[in-house]
Order: sequence, then structure tokens, then C-alpha cells
Amino acid sequence: MGAVANAEDVSAEAMQAKFPNQYQSWAATAEQSQRQDMLANYPAAIVLWAGSSYAKEYHSPRGHHFAVADVTHTLRTGVAPAKGEKGLSASCWTCKSPDVPRLIGELGVEGFSGKNFTDLGKEMQSVVYCTDCHVKGSAELALPRPHAQEAMAKVQLPFEQQNANMQGSQVCGQCHVTYYFQPERSNRVNIPWIFGSTADLIEKYYDTRRFYEWIHPISRTPIVKARHPEFEHWSRSEHAKAGVSCISCHMPESVDSNGKSFTNHQIGQALPNYEQVCQACHSNKTKLVSKLETNKAQIEAKAREVEQLLVKAHYEAGAAWDAGASWPIMNDAIMAIRHAQWRWDFAMSSHGLYAHNPQEGMALLDAAIEHATHARNALSEILSMLKVAKVNYPDISTKASAQKAVGIELDKLTAEKKAFIEQEVDKHWPEVSRHGY
Repeated sequence: MGAVANAEDVSAEAMQAKFPNQYQSWAATAEQSQRQDMLANYPAAIVLWAGSSYAKEYHSPRGHHFAVADVTHTLRTGVAPAKGEKGLSASCWTCKSPDVPRLIGELGVEGFSGKNFTDLGKEMQSVVYCTDCHVKGSAELALPRPHAQEAMAKVQLPFEQQNANMQGSQVCGQCHVTYYFQPERSNRVNIPWIFGSTADLIEKYYDTRRFYEWIHPISRTPIVKARHPEFEHWSRSEHAKAGVSCISCHMPESVDSNGKSFTNHQIGQALPNYEQVCQACHSNKTKLVSKLETNKAQIEAKAREVEQLLVKAHYEAGAAWDAGASWPIMNDAIMAIRHAQWRWDFAMSSHGLYAHNPQEGMALLDAAIEHATHARNALSEILSMLKVAKVNYPDISTKASAQKAVGIELDKLTAEKKAFIEQEVDKHWPEVSRHGY
């Protein structure tokens, strides 16, 4: 786009004047308001995530304009802790606002992550914005988040040495990537790529560290949670090998009324823009749509199979513990549950897996089925040895019944959250924290 005047000015007025098409298309993410209640769609996940906040509420993502509001309002972030108590880490803000890099600059990485989530709500003035992906006031790409910079150093591919395609996906991948909160470093965001970025190698890192995020209340399995690993899946995909980046599919070139081309910043699905982004490689739209539908159906079917196996495994392990089982005889089965659930999660928490990397998705779910089946076979022997004739499996046909089975008091949690929103957020937090509610 060439040089711009006063490059440090990133106000809405300045950016709209410098890049009007990009700005207007970015603003249109406010129109992407539809979302789905994933726990209502897949209630078995509530049992798998029992003991964590994910079993309370889990929705599909909306447009970038809802980033601050959605994380503010979700039951997963709860309410402010009592005075003097430690609450949810401010790391939950990390990918929701360009105010985060600013605060990290002021507080330091661990100073930021050591704050409570609710401590910094008043600071979140903007949703995902130009400076999340670009050098201030320019079109040059940037990677402002420390956890992403550190991750690329681990794999010896720093941002400044990447080609244009990789950088284009990397700016998305600083947030669309799996991570965990590092407990020994004040819950700072860390991407677990010491050994590599596949599910197996990330698991190796977690197992080596004896790391877990919570203990499952029914099976006592030490659980690790995958979080939207789109970047990891893309990096090993046929698209990546062909030089097709996130931008290629999700931010297509568009033309304004004056015939000027620009990159569309209303980031959305690729297929509605088939002619611009798909046709060059996929000449038959009907065939492409059919292939995508087949991929999605196969992945969904395998995922449901894994979920049913794991629900039963968790409750069979619980029955074994209740009957007096000890860790020496349970360890193998429990680790098989952990490894099965990790692979299921690494597949199903990745948005658009059926299009991004269906081959890896199928392989992950096949491996999850093997691990879950192994766990259940081992537990069958243990239950027989302990003379347990019957395991009581819960009704998980609906979200309400599944949450009741794992002890979630949804009405109480909702009332507490509503009071917090009314008393704190609506009165004291910026407008972006209320957008869409």
C-alpha cells in the first residue's frame, strides 16, 4: 500500500481513512452474530469435560467483534473472586484484544498473567483489531504476542525469517493455536511445542512433565485440554504444502466499487467465496462440496463413537474406584483414557478440521478409539476382579441431564454470572464487553 503518514496513529478514524475497504470489511465481523450451543449439540462432551469450566458453557465462535463480550459473558470465566483470593488468570484475555500486548508491555508477561481475569476487564477497550496482525499504522504483518514469538523460536522458525504465506497464517496462528497456562510461571500462556506440534509430541511434552489441568471427578483421570489447534492442523495439510494460507481461503481478494482490489477482513468461511478462493484448485464445486460433506460426516461419526466409549470408560473407572481399586492396577486404564480424550479433543476443538486437514482428523479419532477401547478392556478385567456386576451410566441425552449427572448447578451459575454482569460489567466495563448481549 506504500508509505502512510503518521504511521503510529491507529485510531478508528485514522485506520478508516488509510485503509477504508479493509476497515469496513473488518467492521462487518459485527454481523457474524450466530453461534451454536455445542454442549446442547453434543452433551457427551459435558461428561468428558466434567470438573472443568468447559462443562458449564461452550459455544461456537462468532465474529471478531464479539471477542471481548463473549469471553466476558461466558460462564467459563465466572465472576470476580472474593477480595484477597486468586481467581481466573488474566491470561484468558490474551487473544481477545489489542490491549493485551499493551498491558503485557506495562506489566510484563507474568505480571499480566498473574492478575485476575476480572481485574483487567476495564482495560479491554477494543476487540481484535488492526494492531493484532499489523505493525502500527501500516499493512506490514506483525506477531505481537509473546507466546507466539516463543513458540516459533522453539521450532526455529522466527517470524522475520518466514515466507509471506507462512507469515500470513502465523498472524492467525498466534491465537488459533493450542496452548495451556503455565502454572509455575503465574499461569502465563505457553504453546507446548518443545518436542513438536503434533498431538503425539505435545502429549509427550505433557506426559514428561506429569502435567494435567484438572483431575476428572468421576474417573480420576489427569486431563489435558486441547484448544482450537487450527494452526497446527493447517501446517501439516495439503493446503499448506500447496502454499495456501489462512488468508488465501478466509480473507479473499475483493474489489470495491471503484475497481480497486483489497484483502477482505470480514474473516469467514471459504466456500461462499468459491470463485475467488477455491476454483483455481477445485474446478468442480459440486464435487468439492460433496467431498467436504463426506469428510465432515465421517469425522462426526467417529467423534460420536469416541465420546460414547469415553463416557463409559469414565464411569467404569469410577465404579472401580468405588469398589476399592488401587492406583497400581488402575494406572494403565487411566492413562489410556487420558490419551484417548486428548486425541479426541485435539481433533474436535479445531474449527473446520474437515476442510483444513481431514486426514489428520481421522487418524486422531482412530487412535482415540484404540486408546478408549484399550481402557475399557482393562477396566472390564478390573471390575470383574473386584466383583462389580453393574456400572450405572448416566442419562446424557440432553445438556440438562448431562450437567445434572456431573453436578453442575446451571441455574445457580447463571444467576451469579447475571448479577456480576449487571453490577460490574454493565456499569464499569467498556462498551465492547457488552456487544451482542
